[in-house]
Amino acid sequence: IVNQSSTPGFLLLGFSEHPALETTLFVVVFTSYLLTLVGNTLIILLSVLDTRLHSPMYFFLSNLSFLDLCFTTSCVPQMLVNLWGPKKTISFLGCSVQLFIFLSLGTTECILLTVMAFDRYVAVCQPLHYATIIHPRLCWQLASVAWVIGLVESVVQTPSTLSLPFCPHRQVDDFVCEVPALIRLSCGDTSYNEIQMAVASVFILVVPLSLILVSYGAITRAVLRINSAKGQRKAFGTCSSHLTVVTLFYSSVIAVYLQPKNPYAQERGKFFGLFYAVSTPSLNPLIYTLRNKEVTRAFRRLLGKEMRLTQS
Repeated sequence: IVNQSSTPGFLLLGFSEHPALETTLFVVVFTSYLLTLVGNTLIILLSVLDTRLHSPMYFFLSNLSFLDLCFTTSCVPQMLVNLWGPKKTISFLGCSVQLFIFLSLGTTECILLTVMAFDRYVAVCQPLHYATIIHPRLCWQLASVAWVIGLVESVVQTPSTLSLPFCPHRQVDDFVCEVPALIRLSCGDTSYNEIQMAVASVFILVVPLSLILVSYGAITRAVLRINSAKGQRKAFGTCSSHLTVVTLFYSSVIAVYLQPKNPYAQERGKFFGLFYAVSTPSLNPLIYTLRNKEVTRAFRRLLGKEMRLTQS
């Protein structure tokens, strides 16, 4: 086991082999981070301040927005420092904290998206019983379960990953401290860690995604039984934003954690990792805002209230 008290830091290679690309990436990452901060903070404020958004759907959405804020803040500032100049190091403590938060929040998001799919399933397939089934107490319980599972997963997997015998060069072939990159950095036997990651991927990626697909299969069947085209559009409209977010998130995460072992896949995995760590949290508020009339109306009501306060 590595003596953590005397362990040196790591060198995050990121995209250092493409120096011309780093300036462009800095602008993209910085812009995405600003959008993430503004967009997700706005959704949280709207969900809290507007009483018309005090519903299970927006309760879960505000949880997702808070999660995305924490997720990006755990890695983007360090990423911007590494992209801006020649210094690309991160301390062992910094890497440990980053890994812990990444695992915890990434797992929480997988579970939370599944919970949101269940919420949409009940709303479309059991509309008359929605308020009885998805009551406030259950909402808090489901959200708590998502956060606790994320915490437990990180508590289990982070120590075993950081205890690996790392190669002396300490070069992490990634822009952030993630499990796959740290496993590749090890010069010892990683069989246990690879099995652990594979098992975790099944329970945290494959099972939740399967439940989401089953939910949307049932939703599709229910919507197709609606006679009016307007009713079908309205039903699909309540689910389209969540389905878009699920597609973006899971496609990029699966590309990182379930990729084959070859240099091309690792290079491609870095771009997918950058996408789900930086771009997805900034796109989520836009998807929910542009495709959701209730959020748009709430934003206009908030602006109108602010304008009236300013004029008075």
